[in-house]
Amino acid sequence: MPTTQAIPRSSSSSSSSSSSSSSSNLIKQGAFWTAKQRDGHSIHEISYRACYKPQLPAYFIQRYAEPGQLIYDPFMGRGTTLIEAKLLGHNVIGNDVNPLSTILTAPRLCEQNLEQIAHRIESIELPKMKIKDEDLLVFFEAKTLRELYGWRSYFKARHKAGTFDTIDAWLQMVACNRLTGHSKGFFSVYTLPPNQATTLNAQRKINAKREQKPEYRNTKELMLKKSKSLLRQALPENYNSTSSTLLCRSADATPEIKDESVQLIVTSPPFLDIVNYVGDNWLRNWFCQCEPEPGKLWQLRKLEDWTEKMTASLQEMARVLKPTGRIALEVGEVRKGKLKLEEQIILAGQAAGLTVEYTLINSQSFTKTANCWGVRNNTRGTNSNRIVVFKK
Repeated sequence: MPTTQAIPRSSSSSSSSSSSSSSSNLIKQGAFWTAKQRDGHSIHEISYRACYKPQLPAYFIQRYAEPGQLIYDPFMGRGTTLIEAKLLGHNVIGNDVNPLSTILTAPRLCEQNLEQIAHRIESIELPKMKIKDEDLLVFFEAKTLRELYGWRSYFKARHKAGTFDTIDAWLQMVACNRLTGHSKGFFSVYTLPPNQATTLNAQRKINAKREQKPEYRNTKELMLKKSKSLLRQALPENYNSTSSTLLCRSADATPEIKDESVQLIVTSPPFLDIVNYVGDNWLRNWFCQCEPEPGKLWQLRKLEDWTEKMTASLQEMARVLKPTGRIALEVGEVRKGKLKLEEQIILAGQAAGLTVEYTLINSQSFTKTANCWGVRNNTRGTNSNRIVVFKK
């Protein structure tokens, strides 16, 4: 059962800690949403590093927003908050400095027609391409790799001609998601899960250890199969009637968003340097011909640098938040639990002029279903989310 308690806020080396160390932070702890791994709408099922379940934003959306109000995610990732908000009848704004985020999110914010997708896939004659980088054969069989070059050429030509449309965007998103994985549903030989591309040398070692080599994968067939899976559940009738806006900029400077226009912000910022969003997505960036600007994506080792960035971002969130609105910011324990980011995010929020309402710790036990990280099937595990809720 969920519990609530007031826990004194621990002190910090930050200069602002002395003024707040005597105050308390209300803690709500328990299982606040389902632990089932796939209990959300099928349209969510696109993999991305460090993403949370759709039940997390749904919990806060259903408590703090009325249908039609504006929901915002300044670090949108794969777009979980935005899509869940659209499913619940809200207008949405999303932002992420990584352009790959827009590629993965935008096609799922509008209703898609499976028959039109199937017809487009069938009608496309992929250009015959030569393999330019033979190192990629460590992941892909030669014919498969030539098809991937063909898809890259097709999308580039459509962009250049100004004919790249929502169906093309959907196909690019699906193909990007099918690049690498650990089953025959992906274009690659067995490798890491699809949210993380390993290095060429590491893949060579995987191939040698498993005594495997890439087999041909029919990219069109797999893209259609994944499209059917994503669209297997019907979308709400009003899904297209609500608005969607996507930005690609730093979260501390979003002038496109009006003052006090957002009812609720649900997001999760980068956890220091824990996730390498460029390195983990290098194959996706190659396929989408997408190059994040150097230094734009956060890879911050120093806690004070991270706190400074988050303070500036929270100041911007405070600007766009309605007086009655809320910010639900999911953070976590890093560096083997030695560093609790919620303590730092509370200080950053206070420096930005926000008030902490409570910290919610969602803790659940579940059965792990994958052994790709050396964990046996049916082993019990723990999934935990730590969310700090702010108000003005």
